[in-house]
Amino acid sequence: MLDPSSIFGLAGNLAMLGWLALLVALFVKPARRYAFPAAQFVIPAILALGYVLLIWQGRAGFEAGGFGSIDAVRTLFANDAALAAGWLHYLAFDLFIGAWISRDAAGRGISPLIVLPCLPLTFLLGPAGLLLYLAARTALANKETAQ
Repeated sequence: MLDPSSIFGLAGNLAMLGWLALLVALFVKPARRYAFPAAQFVIPAILALGYVLLIWQGRAGFEAGGFGSIDAVRTLFANDAALAAGWLHYLAFDLFIGAWISRDAAGRGISPLIVLPCLPLTFLLGPAGLLLYLAARTALANKETAQ
């Protein structure tokens, strides 16, 4: 039986390794060979497995909650297994998007200094970091076509 509190902590540490790998890969090109696949596929897959196991384990306690209203979501996340699963969901998806940003920027030759603020913002506030990167990427593409 998985302890949601322990999984919560372990998952956070694992995700941090992925984010650290992405930050190193920004400035150390040879690290990209391992950092990009680890951060985009391996670590999110491990987190996804933990998510599925927590959902399976807590399934009997989820009847009271749901996604139809804010009150139902609040009730659902009162269950520790659902709350930890939700956290793993965020960790996996934000890291996947951070790795996509890093790969996309490297492929487009975008300066690491442009990407650098996008990664912590994606880690902390996922969609806001993605939005910042997409805005920067668009601005750079428009600048190139204007020249």
